[in-house]
Amino acid sequence: MFGIPGKQAVTMTSAAAAQIAKLMKQGGKKGLRIGIKKGGCAGMEYTMEYVDEIDPNDEVVEQDGARIMIAPMAQMFLFGTQIDYEVGLLESGFRFNNPNVTEACGCGESIKFDETLQAS
Repeated sequence: MFGIPGKQAVTMTSAAAAQIAKLMKQGGKKGLRIGIKKGGCAGMEYTMEYVDEIDPNDEVVEQDGARIMIAPMAQMFLFGTQIDYEVGLLESGFRFNNPNVTEACGCGESIKFDETLQAS
């Protein structure tokens, strides 16, 4: 929807693609839908859910057996984002390296986007 021909809306590192594909297979799901919602101390939060169906309005990105669907209202906020999966001593999880984020709260769960994107 907001894409550039020949360029994926989001990219995944090999670690993220492997984790998404593994969880899709374990749960028998069609893919991981990502989006955004209002909330958190910085104003917005990412949403992630494994789903059984692909919405025809979703932007679909596939790589190495992993499938991500981007909810329509989130596409302009997520364009150019790289999704990574990091494993640490205390926690493991997906990380969004999003060039559209201008601020993030200290806990890393809440984000704020460029004002020009929010006005759209």
